[in-house]
Amino acid sequence: MTDRTCLPDGMPMLRVMPMPADANIHGDVFGGWIMAQVDIAGAVPAARRANGRVATVAVTSFQFKNAVFVGDLLSFYAHVLKTGTTSITVEVEVYAERMRLETEVVKVTEATLVYVATGEDRKPRPLPPLPA
Repeated sequence: MTDRTCLPDGMPMLRVMPMPADANIHGDVFGGWIMAQVDIAGAVPAARRANGRVATVAVTSFQFKNAVFVGDLLSFYAHVLKTGTTSITVEVEVYAERMRLETEVVKVTEATLVYVATGEDRKPRPLPPLPA
C-alpha cells in the first residue's frame, strides 16, 4: 500500500531522520518511536494555543499507512482541530521523503491527539481567550 503524494503547503512542526537505533534489524522504524515523535509535533500547536504547559491525555486515532525506514526524512504537520475549556485536539500527519535516485514522498502516519492545558501544579487550567 503506497500513498504517493507531495508534501503539504506550510511549515512542518518537526522534521527528523530516524537512525539505526530507532529501528529493528531490518531497518524498519519502530512504531513506538514514530508515536513519540507524533506526540512531540502535536504538542507544539497545543502549547501555543494553551500559551504554556500541556499534557497528552488521549490518542483518539493513530493509523500507520506505510512503513518508515532508516534514512527517510520525516515531516510532521500538525494543526489544532478544536478546543474545549481546557482541552486541545490536534491532528498530525506524517510524510516520508525517501531519498533514492528520485525523491519519493509518501504519507506514512496520521493521528489525532488530545492535550490538556495545565498550570504549574500540573492540574488542568482553562485555555486563555484568543486575542481579539
